[in-house]
Amino acid sequence: MGARSVRTGASAVEEEMTQLARPGLPVTRRRHSTTWAGIAFAAPLLAYLGLFYAYPLGENIAMSLQRFDRGTFVHGGAPFVGFDIYREVVGDAKFWRVVAQTGSFTLVSIICQYSIGLALAVFFHRGGFRLSTVLRGMFLVPWLLPVIVSGTVWQWMMNPDNGVLNSALGVFGAGPVWWLNSHNALMSVTIANIWLGVPFNLVILYSGLQNIPADLYAAASIDGAGAWQQFWRITMPLLRPVSIITVLLGLVYTLKVVDIIWIMTMGAGTSQTLATWSYGMAFGKGASTVIRYSQASAVGTILLVVALVFGLVYLALQRRGED
Repeated sequence: MGARSVRTGASAVEEEMTQLARPGLPVTRRRHSTTWAGIAFAAPLLAYLGLFYAYPLGENIAMSLQRFDRGTFVHGGAPFVGFDIYREVVGDAKFWRVVAQTGSFTLVSIICQYSIGLALAVFFHRGGFRLSTVLRGMFLVPWLLPVIVSGTVWQWMMNPDNGVLNSALGVFGAGPVWWLNSHNALMSVTIANIWLGVPFNLVILYSGLQNIPADLYAAASIDGAGAWQQFWRITMPLLRPVSIITVLLGLVYTLKVVDIIWIMTMGAGTSQTLATWSYGMAFGKGASTVIRYSQASAVGTILLVVALVFGLVYLALQRRGED
């Protein structure tokens, strides 16, 4: 009985191997079915990306190559002008000033958000005290609040007459600061944006710290390494992949920030960035504002190219790390 079962099993295996080796129909059908199954699973995602990303992006680029106004935007027939719109934008007297303000806003925000988020992540990771979970949850409040609420609160806190910040400065004998005027507006919106971005950095970096084996720190302690040496020799190198993606996501988000700036200053004075400049040209600040759809699309495309460049830099760094 056992020998017959072995012979039967061997015959089945030989028959299956013969079918697989022969360029027959079953293998082809199996491959085709796998291919169509993959296409079916990918089709909803591809449709979503095409409808909500590729199509609007293509329309934005096309609009930046045509001269649109209120009439042509509704009825069509905008003339094709090539790169004339980009020349007008770059040649604008305020373009390079806005670029510098955008760079300052982005750079300071990213550095402060990452540094504060990393310090808090290390503090909570090594603390292990009873209220650690509660405090981590409280630090997520700025991230969970609607931006319009956060912007309104910061606008009230920075009120020069009865704001909380000036009241706190008065306790130490300092005079009031006009936080939201044309000269201090960039500093004010940067502070608010840092406050909004710290929770994101805290969450991502804290997750990265949890993936570092505790045995490495124990071995370093036995070898006599102090806390500062452990941070620079263990934490930072092993946290580098998480840090890169955190900084990249924060950079892309900060480049396109409009809401918090618009709520607080409407992009006035030094708080004007490329994103708010594009928004103001497309939607205006009042009934008398001249709407410039093509110029707004050109500025948006420039921002897209900048974000794409940083994305390619990230991919290059990631590939180098894998190699």
